[in-house]
Amino acid sequence: MEANTRNRTIALAALFQCVEGVTQIASRGSVDSELFDACINSVLTEDASSPEALYGGVEKLRTGLRVLMHQLGTGSMTPDGRPKDIEATRYAVNLLYLEKKLANDPNMFQALLKNIENAQQQLDFFGMTHPNMIARLAEIYSNTVSKIGPRIMIKGDQNHLSNPENAARIRALLLAGVRAALLWRQAGGSRWKLIFSRGVMQKEAQGLLRA
Repeated sequence: MEANTRNRTIALAALFQCVEGVTQIASRGSVDSELFDACINSVLTEDASSPEALYGGVEKLRTGLRVLMHQLGTGSMTPDGRPKDIEATRYAVNLLYLEKKLANDPNMFQALLKNIENAQQQLDFFGMTHPNMIARLAEIYSNTVSKIGPRIMIKGDQNHLSNPENAARIRALLLAGVRAALLWRQAGGSRWKLIFSRGVMQKEAQGLLRA
């Protein structure tokens, strides 16, 4: 039970970290490199020994853990007086929904896995966050997850959103978000867990941040 609580918290933190990356790119045209690298790492890493190993360790998910605590707090404001990010919550819920639809579409799910395997083989030629690799992950997202719908509409500065490189990075992060949503479901995550286990996950997140 405790292991599942930990794994669910890590998965949800990873999901929120991907969402935070999307928000950063959409609003300012750039993204924290460590945050981005950890998210992309989770898509291209094979045979990780634990959920956190997909991201390079819990310390690489500190942003996601902080966002999770911010978003799961009760009320519309956080203890330090900041409003919750409604768009971030919408992106996260949409990604959880898309992953569930993907899980119910075996053909599309297998196509996604095959495409990711092919992308992993390109690591012999490109680094994980090389523009060519990011473009490939973005293409995978467009050809699989995006097709099952509904499409996630990203809000932000149109000057940033219309930039092809930014658009590719956003799609790659959304693909990583689907990966995190899969981890959430594999750890027993559900809508009910999200509603009734908020306090437990906040406490777990606090412990992981202190570790």
